[in-house]
Amino acid sequence: MAYDKDLAERISKSFGTTIPIIEKKMFGGIGYLLHGHMACGILDDALIVRVGKKDYAEALTRPHTRVFDITGRIMRGWVMVNPAGTAEEDELSAWVEQGLKFALTLPPK
Repeated sequence: MAYDKDLAERISKSFGTTIPIIEKKMFGGIGYLLHGHMACGILDDALIVRVGKKDYAEALTRPHTRVFDITGRIMRGWVMVNPAGTAEEDELSAWVEQGLKFALTLPPK
């Protein structure tokens, strides 16, 4: 399984129709880009969220999170959230919103 298609559908619904998100196949999963920057994505059944370096340590203390490491090199500023951490819609929405907020701090590509 490259990525959880049910999770992808839930994420897409959480964006609504007013946020200009681009879905892009990447790293064997799917990424959600805002103004050219990845805000979040899915790899296998885990959510990937770009939280930024400032909020990275705090994000890793939250339940069901782990470092984002798919190449043998930890990507600081990104976290992976296991399925238990996105089971409820409010949990998923909070993570997606955090990723979007961070992406909005970056200049458009």
